[in-house]
Amino acid sequence: MSVAFAAAPKAADDKADTPADTLGRETPRSAVAGMIAALAELDYDRAALYFDIPEPANNRQQLAAATQARNFHALLDEKGSIKPFAALSNQESGKLDDELDADQEDVGEVTLKDKKIPILMTRSADGDPRVWRISRETLDQISAAARRVPLPAPPAKDDTLVGGAPLKDWATLVGLGVAIFGGLWIVSVLLVAAVRRMIADPAGSSPYRFFEAALPPFSLLVGVFVFYTWADQLPVSIVARQTLLRYTGIITAIALVWFGLRLVDGVADLAITRMQRHQRRQVVSVIILVRRAVKFLLLAFSVIAILDTFGIDVTTGIAALGIGGIALALGAQKTVENLVGSVTLIADRPLQVGDFVKVGDVVGTVEDVGIRSTRIRTGERTVVTVPNGDLSARQIENYADRDRFLFNPVIAIGYRTPSAKLREAISIVQQVIGGNANMAEGGRARLGNISDRAFHIETYAYINVKEFDTQVIIREELLLTIYERLEAAGIDLAFPTQTVVYADQHGHRDDQEQEQDRKAAGRQSPAGAGGA
Repeated sequence: MSVAFAAAPKAADDKADTPADTLGRETPRSAVAGMIAALAELDYDRAALYFDIPEPANNRQQLAAATQARNFHALLDEKGSIKPFAALSNQESGKLDDELDADQEDVGEVTLKDKKIPILMTRSADGDPRVWRISRETLDQISAAARRVPLPAPPAKDDTLVGGAPLKDWATLVGLGVAIFGGLWIVSVLLVAAVRRMIADPAGSSPYRFFEAALPPFSLLVGVFVFYTWADQLPVSIVARQTLLRYTGIITAIALVWFGLRLVDGVADLAITRMQRHQRRQVVSVIILVRRAVKFLLLAFSVIAILDTFGIDVTTGIAALGIGGIALALGAQKTVENLVGSVTLIADRPLQVGDFVKVGDVVGTVEDVGIRSTRIRTGERTVVTVPNGDLSARQIENYADRDRFLFNPVIAIGYRTPSAKLREAISIVQQVIGGNANMAEGGRARLGNISDRAFHIETYAYINVKEFDTQVIIREELLLTIYERLEAAGIDLAFPTQTVVYADQHGHRDDQEQEQDRKAAGRQSPAGAGGA
């Protein structure tokens, strides 16, 4: 382990000491960009440095290398193409998932006498640093084919050049772009107008609204691909072609993001309308959150793509954003917990807006289920806000999900009630429960206990309704009917009584108190209850 730790800093120091290539040939993308820049300036001596040929030892070899670069420029202008900037690898190792060797990269092709010759770049096996250059194999194939076919003339220095390319070539490419994008825009407008006429209610049609929103960015995306295909086949300056195709990548990113934003809005609006129809407001909140997150990711993608098109290395920035995102997530742990709790509440659905619930010590009606918290209106008309992270971890008792209500009163009958009357009282309670159409089957009433104050008739039945207000009315009707029937039968309900006896120091009660006790025993209590 000590050897490994000792070797790691040395390897890092060796990499840091490796000098950078002054011509920018570390990756296939930078090498192609540097070669195009040299061709734009008609600097063929510098352009030859991007070829895998021996370093010129004299003026004659220098002139031959420059001539070879000039001829290569003419071939690219007439019958050649280079892959778009975004399609070229920006890694020092190149693409490793193609069918070529590890140190080879396919960057384009030229056509000579209907023969397509791939333009391969190779990474030097020796030297420090290792650089990418047009392979010697490609140069030999072009030279062999050129012996049988005359090469096209390279661009003349006296032509009107703009940015390293003839002005007419720029005009040709720009005109092609205007024709393609303008034509597709007109087609999209006509299609939208035609579909609008075929639909009776365009404003209320979700498919039409989605079609109207998605067609403009989709037509722009199609226009980019058509421009890529046609522009690459035109016999115009490779400098103008590569420059416009490179920055057309910005339009591609904009079209993709635009189409993605319209798609996200269309799907989200459709889902929100459906959830509002079903009164699921908490799901609407999550849909809005997801829509915003997806939009943010799409915009971040577009910024990264545009920066990459301008040649800015975004790898370090993405890594920094990743580290910053981890730090932000750790700092906003409670916020993330509440967001996860929101998703849990929506997936499990233990409560919804309008439900009467009990959460811990809080009892009330749910007024809103938001992204961060849930608001509950209590019986005292106060609002309690519970974070969704805590709410999802608590025991939730939802009264709104009850399918029936328990009817379980205890009816106390006085002690002086005869046994026959007690049986009659039990029968009356059973008849009232069984005779009500709103009671579920299986209801019962039985003598459950004889306490020191009364006979207890215990009832156990269910009111077969779901609405709380309705069951309150039914419960009231049942209790009133039971009392009326018992009153009509001469059966009194018990109420708590207690007799207090005073005695002298010898434990004897006086005559007046005894006489009051005898009189009290001779009278029956109004409720039929006795006590001691």
